[in-house]
Amino acid sequence: DAWNNVTFTAGETQNPRRNLPLSLLIGTGLVIGLYLLANLAYLAALPINGDPAGATPLDRGIAHAKDDRVATAVLEQVSPKLGVPVMAIAIMISTFGCVNGMILMGARLYYAMARDGLFFKSVGELSHRGVPTAGLVMQGIWSVLLVFSGTYSELLDYVIFAALLFYVLTVVGLFVLRRTQPNAERPYKALGYPWVPALYVVLCAAVMLDLLIVKPVYTWPGLIIVLSGIPVYFVWRRRSMPSTVT
Repeated sequence: DAWNNVTFTAGETQNPRRNLPLSLLIGTGLVIGLYLLANLAYLAALPINGDPAGATPLDRGIAHAKDDRVATAVLEQVSPKLGVPVMAIAIMISTFGCVNGMILMGARLYYAMARDGLFFKSVGELSHRGVPTAGLVMQGIWSVLLVFSGTYSELLDYVIFAALLFYVLTVVGLFVLRRTQPNAERPYKALGYPWVPALYVVLCAAVMLDLLIVKPVYTWPGLIIVLSGIPVYFVWRRRSMPSTVT
């Protein structure tokens, strides 16, 4: 994750009309390529089906990999002694990259909210080096509190559905802006509009509906958290509106 968070730095990117689409194309292409290669490696190393009670990863297959950790099972099959340690190191490296992108994105999200009058004003200020320091500190404190909650896996399950929902809302916003602001300047082109964005919305909506039905324990709390933000939004918006002197 975090490979798509480059869009949050659009306001600080040099020549964004060229570099932002280019970075998205390269980043998306690399992620797709790596995912395809990884899945081909899984299929080459392990059978799809296997015995749930098998003694080795080869016996259990992809369908019954221990704790659903297919990549670990593949490396363990290739090298029983080094497979698990190598996978642990790879996960740590990947985690550092993901966290780097999340930190970059999160602080700037708070900064943008504050600039729009939807968060504390101090968070909307930059340091002399152009860094949203207050947003970084606030994000760090909140992250530590979540870590101490000891419910990382549950939080991750909640966030996945909520994140997918916001992806859909973002794309829906494209249609709204095209209709409400038809003459606005658009430096970024939406390739395949309106069919590609519409297809994305339909497919994501189908996935979310399936998650709500199949995994209600994890998805409904995420949806409730998102919906609880609606009244908070209107409260902050009302506070930020200038009072009328009569």
